[in-house]
Amino acid sequence: MRAILRGMFCLFFGISSVALAQDAVLKPFVLASKGPGEVAAKVDAAKAALTQNGFTIAGTYTPYPNATIIAVTNDEMKTTAAKSEHGGFGAAQRVSVTKVGNDVQVAYTNPVYMANAYRMAGDLKETAVKLQAALGKVEEYGAKGLTASQLRKYHYTFGMEYFDEPNEFAKYASYEEAVKAVEAGLAAGKQGVTKVYRVDVAGKKETLFGVAMKGEGEAGKFMDDKYIMSEIDFRDVKSTAHLPYDILVSDNKVYALYARFRIAISFPDLSMMGANSFMNIMKAPEAIREALALTSGGKKDAR
Repeated sequence: MRAILRGMFCLFFGISSVALAQDAVLKPFVLASKGPGEVAAKVDAAKAALTQNGFTIAGTYTPYPNATIIAVTNDEMKTTAAKSEHGGFGAAQRVSVTKVGNDVQVAYTNPVYMANAYRMAGDLKETAVKLQAALGKVEEYGAKGLTASQLRKYHYTFGMEYFDEPNEFAKYASYEEAVKAVEAGLAAGKQGVTKVYRVDVAGKKETLFGVAMKGEGEAGKFMDDKYIMSEIDFRDVKSTAHLPYDILVSDNKVYALYARFRIAISFPDLSMMGANSFMNIMKAPEAIREALALTSGGKKDAR
């Protein structure tokens, strides 16, 4: 009888552990460290630590003063990306170094959160462990949190896009032509969109581009990284690693996540209306879509 009870106890708590793991709350960013220092020195230290822990530095981006983003990839990200449709959106993670007051915050996107948000065929837990080993972990932040199951079916609210409803900008004769067209558009920079990094997904005709967006004047501000972040990244611990935005070439087509999904997945608790709300950047999704479409060789109204 005692053995039976012990078995029932283990079975119950085994099932409970699985349920708890599935229902664990995930947040979009991880604060690695915070303290005095300078951005440049912290960036150099972060790059060295990341490289020592098996990451490849794909590119860096300084969208505004006192903020630098380091894009990284590794074998787990690239091989996991190849196993699901549009998994390439998760082929890189982003590390941010941001000076706020007298402190420098080092943070990074949460790989497990992003893997679920992008419906990848894996949760990138090994990458999460390696990022923590390289940079540290104080806390996860950026939202009240969502479970893995909630992330895999996430959209901000009724009528807004899901992960599997990206913008499709252009279709080419081949993957190679699609990549060439995007490279050319980014090099030209005519829409204020330029290349930050490129990651090729392992064993698949899929390439992720990280892109900087700089708009000019009143008409261009709604696709401008600095302006958008000035409106929505207002909390004490900064979510700088939301940037840069992404373009994905998958086979012979060019895509981007629609901004109402791409921004919301980093800021799921942002209010719809009021100060520092989505209402303040309501023109951004279409401005971003148009700039990325034209950069990719698509039409202004490409969806």
